[in-house]
Amino acid sequence: VQLQASGGGLVQAGGSLRLSCVASGFTFDDYVIGWFRQAPGKEREGVSCISSSDDGSTYYSDSVKGRFTISSDNAKNTVYLQMNSLKPEDTAVYYCAADRAYSGSYYYACSTPRYGMDYWGKGTLVTVSS
Repeated sequence: VQLQASGGGLVQAGGSLRLSCVASGFTFDDYVIGWFRQAPGKEREGVSCISSSDDGSTYYSDSVKGRFTISSDNAKNTVYLQMNSLKPEDTAVYYCAADRAYSGSYYYACSTPRYGMDYWGKGTLVTVSS
């Protein structure tokens, strides 16, 4: 099982980035895929999750709602996170993770602190300068 995140970088406030998470080694459609982030000295935060088995249902944290968009290309086993109107407080290491889906799990996976996702990828650093 592998989750490969990419797309991080340095961007000015107000700018955009698109993160990609390529998954392999498991049945993509059976899993919730989520983006999580952790800034120095802060708890891990569930940013956005998507579930193909829940008709593509999505979850966004309040801190990113209206600015970030999660999407899935099941043919490519890839989940994207389009991040617009970036703010300095979005600076963090972003991780993608996967967890076997059940009804509504996309919500719990992202909103429950320290939720135990099955698989984690290495992070990609996003730095937003002011």
